[in-house]
Amino acid sequence: MSFFARFAQNRGALIGLIILLTIIAMAILAPLLFPESPWRMVQRPFLPPMEVDGFPLGTDTMGRNVAAGLMHGAWVSLLIGLVSTTVALAIGVPLGAIAGYYGGLIDDALMRFTEFFQTIPNFALAIVLVAIMQPSITSIVLAIAIVSWPPVARLVRAEFLSLRNREYVEAARLVGQSNTTIILRQILPNTLSPIIVLASLMVATAILLESALSFLGLGDPNVMSWGYMIGAARTVIRQAWWLSFFPGVAILLTVLALNLVGEGLDDALNPKLARERS
Repeated sequence: MSFFARFAQNRGALIGLIILLTIIAMAILAPLLFPESPWRMVQRPFLPPMEVDGFPLGTDTMGRNVAAGLMHGAWVSLLIGLVSTTVALAIGVPLGAIAGYYGGLIDDALMRFTEFFQTIPNFALAIVLVAIMQPSITSIVLAIAIVSWPPVARLVRAEFLSLRNREYVEAARLVGQSNTTIILRQILPNTLSPIIVLASLMVATAILLESALSFLGLGDPNVMSWGYMIGAARTVIRQAWWLSFFPGVAILLTVLALNLVGEGLDDALNPKLARERS
């Protein structure tokens, strides 16, 4: 059975994929459907949803189009989630591979370095880093990446520890392949399945972290984000419920979709474990 057939057997994963593709389409179509800045005041404040044509989700406290902010915010959330996860993988995978392959003192030193970052709560460290670097897309991506790479390193290390003494690795050593070649061509390709699954979950976590930072006023002041929309509406939640409801639902659906897709990838890439769970 092919990868796609195994993935399609998980109905939750298919639903998650549809939701995720819808959100990606929102991000792509945002500049076409709403070419003007989402910060622009276009109507009277506190316009309820579906009351005036062109404003299906109403307006916020400043008369800005909520639908425009929601669609432009999708681009920001996905961008930060994907880029921060990529940076975290670029840090965690090499460190985990080196620690797991060489072992000994190198492993001990790298794991103690990793544990140092894990002793500090992720959200608290992200707040400190963004505050130090000044809120911007770049600082948020770096902060999320810095707090996200330790689980990647530990996962990759565990995989390398279990694979480094396999027969095909010993054979590669006997034919004279270098350690770098063995790591990159022999062992790393066999660790990609759990890394891919973890990466999908990391994107969801990164989106939550970015939303929380923006809610606290530590988001990029030049871009619209879902967290900012919720934070700006928290003082008028009884007067204008839709201002926090729609971006909150968007965050919920995005994170749920990524988790469902991650579960589907896990089943498709590890069919034996999927059969055991069922």
